[in-house]
Amino acid sequence: MRASLAPLSTLETQAFVLRAVDFGESDRIAHLLTPATSRLTVIAKGAKRSKRRFPGTLDLFNLLDLRVERRRANTMGRLEQARLLDAFDPLRTRPARFALACYLVELVDRLAPEGSGGADARELYAVVLGAIRVVAAREPDARLRALLELRVLAALGLRPELRRCVRCGRDIDVAALTAGSGAVPFHVAEGGPLCRSCKLGPDAVVEVHLGTLRALEQGLRLPLDRLDRLVLGAQAIAEAQALLSRFLRFHVGFEVRSERFLDGVLAGGAT
Repeated sequence: MRASLAPLSTLETQAFVLRAVDFGESDRIAHLLTPATSRLTVIAKGAKRSKRRFPGTLDLFNLLDLRVERRRANTMGRLEQARLLDAFDPLRTRPARFALACYLVELVDRLAPEGSGGADARELYAVVLGAIRVVAAREPDARLRALLELRVLAALGLRPELRRCVRCGRDIDVAALTAGSGAVPFHVAEGGPLCRSCKLGPDAVVEVHLGTLRALEQGLRLPLDRLDRLVLGAQAIAEAQALLSRFLRFHVGFEVRSERFLDGVLAGGAT
């Protein structure tokens, strides 16, 4: 006896386009971020063949209002309708904005869970959309890159510990500073700082000043559209970049393809 197909369910939601690729002769597959499902993969039937179906909607960075039909929550959906809400045009005309947006979107596309709903999905969607709006509105630099990268990683569940020793749980304060350097050892593998009594042996650490940790912690609390109020000196920015780079490489375990492009654009000051 032939098993019957599961009934279709309809999902109507906003969505942000993380990636879209051609599939076959006429279709496109899109990877989306939604507040209802976290990452969502859909197929747009006939999107390449017909200029009337989904015109200009499935491009990178687009914010959409859409309707998707699915048979099961964890399977690819079929895109039935999409309306463009915002194309974030400044991202496409300014190299530094484009590079940073690509980097943040790649992190989300590769790390966000598929089909995971609830409060975590809503929080991730809000943070990513807020970060994209910030990048579209102002010219990014190394400071903004570090702060937004930290916010996105935190929303993905990869937030480093910034206040307490990851071994004993005590608050990191002036007493924890490494003698002579004025810095705190940040243990990359354990994902946070160590106090002086817990730093035993030649552990692989990044030396970071206490003020840098405090500034990053403040950056996690500020509304995204107020990050400009947080001032970081050149040394703090360099320390934050080194910390996040080492943390990301260890805990994610893959190379972010757009990182080299972003590094080059920011180093060259392209606008």
